[in-house]
Formats: sequence, structure tokens, C-alpha cells
Amino acid sequence: MHLLAIGVNHKTAPVAIREQVSFGPETLPDALLDLTQQRGVREGAILSTCNRTECYCAVADTVADQEAVITWLASFHGLTPEELRPHLYAYHDREAVTHLFRVSGSLDSLVVGEPQILGQLKEAYRSAYNVGSLGPLLNRAFHHAFKVGKRVRSETDIGGQAVSVSYAAVELARRIFGDLSRSRVLLIGAGETIQLAGRHLREAGVATQLVANRTQENAEELATELEGRALTLDAVPEALGEVDVVISSTGAPTQVVERAWLERAQKRRKRQAMFLVDLAVPRDLPEDAEEVSGVYLYTVDDLQAVVEENLQTRRQEAERAEGIVEANVEEFLQWLRNQEIVPTIKAMRAKAEAIREQELERTRKRLGHVPEEMETALDKLSQALVSKLLHEPTMQLRHCSENGNGEDLIEATHQLFRLDEDS
Repeated sequence: MHLLAIGVNHKTAPVAIREQVSFGPETLPDALLDLTQQRGVREGAILSTCNRTECYCAVADTVADQEAVITWLASFHGLTPEELRPHLYAYHDREAVTHLFRVSGSLDSLVVGEPQILGQLKEAYRSAYNVGSLGPLLNRAFHHAFKVGKRVRSETDIGGQAVSVSYAAVELARRIFGDLSRSRVLLIGAGETIQLAGRHLREAGVATQLVANRTQENAEELATELEGRALTLDAVPEALGEVDVVISSTGAPTQVVERAWLERAQKRRKRQAMFLVDLAVPRDLPEDAEEVSGVYLYTVDDLQAVVEENLQTRRQEAERAEGIVEANVEEFLQWLRNQEIVPTIKAMRAKAEAIREQELERTRKRLGHVPEEMETALDKLSQALVSKLLHEPTMQLRHCSENGNGEDLIEATHQLFRLDEDS
């Protein structure tokens, strides 16, 4: 069994592509079941955030089954493999494990060290677990990834600063408006990204925060925390005329703000500067919003410049985190190699035991009745012979497995002992 990771992220694909291949909570269960029906795919999990969509699979053949997964990912979203392929990356076995562990440690995030990805990875695991698309390989890989993420957070200072995509959005607003204490802000959504943005805005001294969300209860809960005011989504068109900053991150499949609303709002505001930040994938805000006078639109891709400044302070801690990742990759691969070697050793010993019992029975028939003491002695002698004969092959199999080159020896053992003929 091999581990395969295929996906797109903020480094390989623009937001226009990422939003096309994202999985919402309403489509994810069916997608997971469909994924595990593809050629060679034994297990499957999908991680889908605003910055990445990744499929993790346990497959029989990394090359052939990779193409099946790529074709499935494209067709599921109404694309052709050729449209998607330029933006894809694919990792096998060691590289796949390394990638998963780097993701869990936030080393592959847009903002290195951001804390959200570990929770998102756990949610991806729960979704796959709930539909039954996990198996022993992915189950172990994800739990090991969770351990890596926790170690990176606790043993390094990679998350020492309050930096995230949400924080980067607030920093950008501060650069544009300067003092935010007189600014009024509309937050659309109530998920973790918006919660973080709201907290950073409160720390920056924002005067007023309005929170609009599809679920009124969630909006009221966040508004209470931020000492702001909760709104329904129906109130957003009117609220746009009252605010200077809009930050949106919902899970809606289509945009939640219309250009016409912005035009009416800007007319009321006499074309004063309005700062929009769209952190959602698919996008919440109209792509042509900047065509409205006084409106400035930024997406997650536009935050890269702000993020780069924060990366400088985290590189040293990231190097320490990479060491944690590498050590855990070796630990996981050793477990994986043991999973491959143990069945071979068991099969070899089972075949030897079957031959021993068969030959012992033949000897009994030839000798006829023998005293019980001789019967016991023959049994112990045959066991000792088998044990001594298999000791060296067993040790060599374990030794080669520990050193990462046991695959050829496993195959040779199956051929020499003709183990597959007895399976």
C-alpha cells in the first residue's frame, strides 16, 4: 500500500482555480465516498480550505492510481484534467508523509505558524472517519500528523506572534486607514477566520463591529464577544452604507454581496474609501467590486506582501519545526515498513510450521507407535530446527526494513518460499 497526496494550494493555483476545486461541507461526504470508488483507491481523505484542496489516498499503485485521482478531482468539479494539471502537485510515500506533516505544522501555510490549519486537518479527518473512507494507513498518518502539529506549536515559537491571514487583513486595513479607532467594520460570517479577524480588530481599537451571518445565533455570540452588533444576511445591503471596512469569509457556494449593493452604499457614503477583504473560497464579494468608485478589494492572494514581512521573523523557528517534521517522518515510515515486513515474516513462519507438522506426521506413520517421551523429543527437535533455520532470514528482513531497503528482500522472500501460492 502506498500513500498519495494530490492537490492545489496558494503557491500553485490562483484563487480562481482554488474556488473551482473546493469542497463545501454539503458535498464533502459524497465526494469522499466517490473518491474511494476510484481505481486503486483503498482509503481517502480530503482537506479543503481557502488556501488548499488536497486529496490524501492509500493506493495500490502510485503512478496509475495518481492519474485516476487527478481525473476524478477534475471531473467532480466540471473540469478536464488538462485544465487542472498545471496547478497540481503530487507526492508519493515519503514525500506525501512529509507534506502532510508540514501542513499540520503550518509550515506549508500562507502564513507560516498560523494555528488554524491543525483544526482544519482534524475536521478533514472527522469527515472521512464519519463516512468510513479511512483505513489503517490514513488513520495512522493523520494521528501522527496531529502529534507533529502539537509538537511544533509547543516546542518552537513559530506561532509566537498573533499572525494569520485574518491578522494580515487587519494589518493591511491599518496601513490604509492608519488609526482604526474611528473605523466601522462589517464582518460577514462567524467562523474561525472571521472570529480571529474580529479579535484583532478589537485589539486595534476599532470603534464599531457589525457581524452578519446566516445563523443569527452564531452572529449574536460573536457580536457579544466583540461588543458589537449582530445582523442577518438580509441586513447586509443596508449595513454596507454604514461601514468603512468589510471582511468576509463564509462557506457559501456563491457570492453573498452584490455589486449593486456596493454602488448604492457608496452613493450614500459620498464615495469615501471602502476597504473590502474577501477571505472566502469560493469568493463572497464581487470580482469587479473595484469598478465601484472608492472601493478597494483584496483577496487572500493579495495578502501575500503583508505575509512576507511576517515570514522573516519566523524562519529560524521554522527550521526547528522542520527538524521535528523530519524525525516524525522517519518514525512513521518505520511503522509503515513494519506493517509490510510483519505479514511476510508471519507467512514464512506459517508455511514452515505447516511443513514441519506435515513431515512430523509422516515420520510418526513410518515409525509406528513410539513412546510419549520420543514423541515429545521429535516435536521439540522439529520446532528447534525450524526456529534456527528461520532465525537468520527473519533478522535480515527486520534489518533491511529498519534501513529502508526491505522492499526487494520482501519480494525475494515471497518468491523463494512461494508464499503467494499459499495466500
